[in-house]
Amino acid sequence: MGRRIRWLGVIMVVCLGLVVVQLVNIQLVKAKQLQASPNNPRVAVLKFNNPRGSIYASDGTVLAKSIPTPAGTNTTDYPFHYIRQYPEGPLYAGITGYDSPLYYGTAGIEEQYDSDLSSHQQPPQTLSQLIFRQSMPLTTDDVTLTVEPSLQQAAWNALTTSPPGANKDGAVVVLDPKTGAVLAMVSNPTYDPNALVSPTVSQENLAYFSYIQKDHEGFIPLRPIATGETFFPGSTMKVVTSTAAYNLKPALAGFNYPVAQCQKFSDSNKQLCDESGPCGGTMTQMLPFSCDPGYGELGVQLGVDTLQKQAELFGYNSVPGIDLPGVVASPLTSLPSNAQAFLAYTAIGQYGVQATALQNAMVAAGIANRGVLMTPHLMSNIRDSQGAQVESYTPKAASTVATAQAAQQVTSLMQGVVASGTASGVGFPAYLCAAVKTGTAQTSPTQQVTEDWMIGFAPANDPKVAVAVVVPEQNISSDGAGVAGPIMNKVLQAAVPRGSVSQPCNVQPVPTTAFTAGH
Repeated sequence: MGRRIRWLGVIMVVCLGLVVVQLVNIQLVKAKQLQASPNNPRVAVLKFNNPRGSIYASDGTVLAKSIPTPAGTNTTDYPFHYIRQYPEGPLYAGITGYDSPLYYGTAGIEEQYDSDLSSHQQPPQTLSQLIFRQSMPLTTDDVTLTVEPSLQQAAWNALTTSPPGANKDGAVVVLDPKTGAVLAMVSNPTYDPNALVSPTVSQENLAYFSYIQKDHEGFIPLRPIATGETFFPGSTMKVVTSTAAYNLKPALAGFNYPVAQCQKFSDSNKQLCDESGPCGGTMTQMLPFSCDPGYGELGVQLGVDTLQKQAELFGYNSVPGIDLPGVVASPLTSLPSNAQAFLAYTAIGQYGVQATALQNAMVAAGIANRGVLMTPHLMSNIRDSQGAQVESYTPKAASTVATAQAAQQVTSLMQGVVASGTASGVGFPAYLCAAVKTGTAQTSPTQQVTEDWMIGFAPANDPKVAVAVVVPEQNISSDGAGVAGPIMNKVLQAAVPRGSVSQPCNVQPVPTTAFTAGH
């Protein structure tokens, strides 16, 4: 009997110890997590019956704020004291998202920084405040973004008005290559977030269902093209292919393709041809004129592993580390090592690889920043209701995509695209010292449409911005230079005004013997 009592005592002591451990876990270790949990009834009450913090652009422009619920609102439908308002409407919808207390929850920056924007208790400053948390006053934090309103508006205007007559669905992403800051990011189609925070359930539902319908080109307003849609990158992929040669297989830096219009591969009866005629030469000669068969063969020489490794250094096959929900990865299909034809088409962006506009802007930014790709980000700083800084963003590198020498070599190739290649007719002002690459991807022989791209940066000798433009679902006769080029030109001029560039541009002319103008 005594032995059983002793064992019972041991068991009770152990159970008591476990209770103590769990109490410590709840009260201390997980206290902050539980306090902020959306399942906490106190949090729910604080969130919906108190104003949220504001969201600002880099210059202080208000992008989202809370206002008192309008007088006369049916409190049965909308029982909350405050309602969200988005003064800039659709222009920033793909960034700010929305906060819908009635039905649809949060999206975008509203979701990413919900715990900061929602009403919450101030952190305890004294021991008594630490013990009696309920005595702490409520506060909200304001989030300031890196987006520049003038550049955001310029990107939107360029996308929706240039070139005349073109379909306007597409996206523009502008990054600061030295910090990763998102300076502008627009998508069309877009939506008005104000309609998703209506105090009337029926109106909110009507808006939501209209925003999840595909438009005439097959895109959904609630899924921003810039971060939520992927496309064949076309010849912009040749920037990745070129970088792979200079960076990972330097022996191919002098690759020289004999002039030809088509290239055959051992595993396929299909030839890779350049529609514009015979082309060839070194990368210095081929990239400006976007020689397809030459770059297809270069891809084969690089091999599957090398091309995939280089693409993944740029961010392919991973969701970018940007502070924005809903961003999708840009996939690069794993290919068997002997799949020469598929590898060749992947090397020119026509098969096995798709990219978001954000991903392609990251490719341009990695080259612009001398081979160091900075993590893209939208939050600049967070301040409490008294203006004290709660958090500020510290730029950090995502990866080293190439050596500085390799990045400079690719930069020279991209300058050649402007000087005498496929973008020479776009009309970039000389002061910009732009470095770009065009891209025209044919989606399929039956659809008779193209995905038109341009990526680049300026000034090439001291890059201030890296930009990607994509305009999908264009007529089969269109190309990246003609459709995306004018948009890129306007965005670069808005980002780098005349007179802001002090260093002279140094561009070496590209030999034009036996080449073709193309993509």
